[in-house]
Amino acid sequence: MSVPAAYLGVILIWSTTPLAIQWSAQGASFSFAVMARMLIGLAICLLLLRATRTAFPFTPAARQLYAISGLSMLVAMLLTYWGALHIPSGLISVIFGLSPLVTGVFATLWLSERTLTPMRITGLGLALAGLWLIFGQPWPGDSSATLGTAAVVAGMTSQALGLVWIKRLNLRASPLAITTGSLGVAMPGFVLAWAVADSARLPPDITLRASAAIVYLGVLGSVVGFTLYYYVIKHLDAGRVALIMLVTPVAALLLGQTLNAEFIPARGWAGIGLIGAGLLLYEWQALRQLRRPAIS
Repeated sequence: MSVPAAYLGVILIWSTTPLAIQWSAQGASFSFAVMARMLIGLAICLLLLRATRTAFPFTPAARQLYAISGLSMLVAMLLTYWGALHIPSGLISVIFGLSPLVTGVFATLWLSERTLTPMRITGLGLALAGLWLIFGQPWPGDSSATLGTAAVVAGMTSQALGLVWIKRLNLRASPLAITTGSLGVAMPGFVLAWAVADSARLPPDITLRASAAIVYLGVLGSVVGFTLYYYVIKHLDAGRVALIMLVTPVAALLLGQTLNAEFIPARGWAGIGLIGAGLLLYEWQALRQLRRPAIS
């Protein structure tokens, strides 16, 4: 596959994922939507693992990695799917765009990485100010919007913590093996959440849109998107990879307004603008690499 096609594929999938999450959670219960998505993703990963004969480490260190990644995934996805019921889908993408900043803070505190330069600290401050504006914004039509925003922020934080913890373990394994092991660990938790929230009942009136969104997320969101992302990381420099984090929230916001009639008040846009400026400052050194030729 060509690198530009993979790059565009990541942007398209990640831009549409928040809207697909919202559609699947609104057309079926959020617990069933996330459980069905992850079940589809796990089945595809197992098939790919067998078809490609990819090694699946099962040492104590590998099992620890799967456990950490799986639990992080479980918490992040449950919180995000619930939060998606109460806030615009584009805002989900904006919040997850903060992931590099939060990951950098955890890496500094836990791995003693010296990544928080004065410019990055300034960017972090701007992003936090933007998040504060978003929290203080009464979103139209939903009294639980503040809790929904908090749930998505907590989900994003859980994912970032899991990434740093995995990096701390420093275990060599293929992305497909890590994804498969993580889904295997998380799957019982998703089933349990469905059993508790919905008594393990199938949705009696699931919409066609919700069904299509679940399948889309299971195939593209959970498997293809991450495979393409790892491929892009392998072939492009950090600046071009960082650009994905800046483009996808904008695209997701536009899609939410166009396809889902989402309304974001002026103060919400101000918060989003501050977060975008903070991300730009945080990734500025990496983005300067865009002047250099791409790695072939």
